[in-house]
Amino acid sequence: MTRENLENTAVPDRQTLEWREGDMPYSQEFGDHFYCREDGRLECGHVFLGGNGLPERWQRPGQFRIGELGFGTGLNFCETWRRWKETRTEGGELHFVSFERFPMRAGEIDRALSRWPEIDAERQALGAQWPAQPSGIVDLDFGGMRLTVVCGVALDEIAHFSGLFDAWYLDGFAPRRNPDMWSQELMHIVHGKTVDGGTFATYAAAGFVRRNLETAGFDLDRRPGFGSKREMLCGVKSTSRAA
Repeated sequence: MTRENLENTAVPDRQTLEWREGDMPYSQEFGDHFYCREDGRLECGHVFLGGNGLPERWQRPGQFRIGELGFGTGLNFCETWRRWKETRTEGGELHFVSFERFPMRAGEIDRALSRWPEIDAERQALGAQWPAQPSGIVDLDFGGMRLTVVCGVALDEIAHFSGLFDAWYLDGFAPRRNPDMWSQELMHIVHGKTVDGGTFATYAAAGFVRRNLETAGFDLDRRPGFGSKREMLCGVKSTSRAA
């Protein structure tokens, strides 16, 4: 799960990882795991796919674009790709765009995703194309499913990205660990880069996250969270509130 700069302190080019329970990456800089310890793949389905009304919404011809704050291990991409292949409509295209400050190496991604046999095919395909030294813009074509990983600070990169998004996965490290990724300024930029009627979903439900999303212009909905998490948030960019 990616993540932004650490306050005003200097940050390394990549994170220092610990491996817990064999294949679960943990960021020493942010003091947090990269995905839900209960089951990150199932959480992706519950929070990000379910919270954005997917795959139902991409059942039409044309391109559907998902934006993600934090590529991390690529788990959300691989699970989304798996579901898209099961439900794709003829003439439909999916563009998955993720903004990542600290891109992981291919071997790290492979190790982190190896615990889920359900996404073996996606894990191997991603690893085969992932660059040895990811930087700048990583653009990969998987035949109707396009992955773009923009390496850099989300606040800057999203503002300069050309195009709008139909749905967002807000998946930075926990808000208390990485408040910059949930700031009011960033949520305003995300809102501005969303189509009218576009949506977001996130596992986070902290008070300041809710307020920042509402102030940005999203209509919010609280839903039961995944596993031990009591709540999650999802919402829509209402045409009546759009700037």
